[in-house]
Amino acid sequence: MTARARSGLPLVFAAALAAGAATAQERANFFNDPFEQATSGIAACPVPVGPLITRQEMLSQTHGRAERGTTCYQTGRCRLPNAYLYDPDIVARSKKAILTDGRFGDTSVWLLGQRRWVWLQGCVRTPAQAQELERIIRTLDDVENVMNELKVVPP
Repeated sequence: MTARARSGLPLVFAAALAAGAATAQERANFFNDPFEQATSGIAACPVPVGPLITRQEMLSQTHGRAERGTTCYQTGRCRLPNAYLYDPDIVARSKKAILTDGRFGDTSVWLLGQRRWVWLQGCVRTPAQAQELERIIRTLDDVENVMNELKVVPP
């Protein structure tokens, strides 16, 4: 190998390390958790991160998710063999309930479902709207818990 070729090796190695680090930090919905926007009435409301995680976070969560998902069935609290199997239906029904209610057109709300829990994320105009959205979702079949992460953004 020539001296000129050897001098380029550190640059190639550094580029490969940088590419590997970038790939490790890329975020994706590795577990395919349902994440949907239910309303879009506040244009300035930032889109929540939702279920996007890094590959390292995915690897560290895998065992816990498997354990939590199946424990529900094993203890008789779930009729399906894994709590995460409920999530697509729960998020769809949550969105339908919000839209059918008709009082939340001036909000921007996203729904995230994980293991029969629903995360309410986004923006509302009043604390009362946030409380009412949480109440509506809590009444739905198969919902075990609601995490209300809505931010109040006055008009």
